[in-house]
This record gives sequence, C-alpha cells and structure tokens, in this order.
Amino acid sequence: MSTTSFAANPAIHHRLLIEKSPDILYAALTTQEGLSGWWTPETLALPEIGSVSRFSFGPDYYKELEVVDLIPGKLVKWRCIKGFQDWLDTVMTFELESHPKGTVLLFHHEGWKAYSNEFASCSFDWALFLRSLKWLCETGKGFPYPEFNKV
Repeated sequence: MSTTSFAANPAIHHRLLIEKSPDILYAALTTQEGLSGWWTPETLALPEIGSVSRFSFGPDYYKELEVVDLIPGKLVKWRCIKGFQDWLDTVMTFELESHPKGTVLLFHHEGWKAYSNEFASCSFDWALFLRSLKWLCETGKGFPYPEFNKV
C-alpha cells in the first residue's frame, strides 16, 4: 500500500522561460493593458504598491488583488482580498530572472489552507494563463479569459 504525503501548506508553483526581456514581462504583469492581454480583458489595475486591482471573469465573478510589492524588472506580488473563499489571503508572486534567452518566470501562489478542488483547478488554470502571458510577451497576442483554455 502506498501513501501520498502533501506539504502542510499547499502552494502552486510554475517555472517557464519567456523569450523577452524582464522589462517587457514586468509591463505585462503590472499595467492594465498588459494584464488585459493575457488574464482577462475586464481588468482595472495600477502599477502602485497598495493599489487594488480588479479582475472580472464574466458577469458574476471577480477577484480583487492588493499590490503588495513591485520591483521593476524583478518582482510582482499580490494578495487576494476578494474572490472565492479558497483564494482569500493567498499570495501570488511573479519572480523575474534574466536569462540569456530572455526571462525565467518563477510563479508562486501560496497561502492555500488545504488541497481542494479549487486548488487543483486553479493550478491547471494558472498554467494556461501563464502560457497566455508567454504568448503575449513573445508574439503580441495572448489568450485571456474566456479564450485561455481553447488554444
């Protein structure tokens, strides 16, 4: 009989190479135009620490994320203040590392209280949205909500 052990604090982690400079990736993660191009067109965002960004996914659901930290070309960090219950107080971190071919993005979505159906679904969706981010940065065309899972 085998048993699976999970960490006490579930977290989503993704790592990908984006063949563009850290500055291009940083703009896609911090500006309303950039965020609208890969996550959801219904975005209200300012690249300022302490500001609250609003991301709408259809007429009945939105998330509000507080901008916790910004280091140009290096780091973007958000904390969820409104959204699905499982998301509340989770923290999303985008770390940007320069690479000879562009930028390595290290993404973390931490602070989950438990492994849940929302956690599993979110992990998969983040992979799709990060692919959309990569496409936006490299080609100028992302696949934001609702198109993110049709490509």
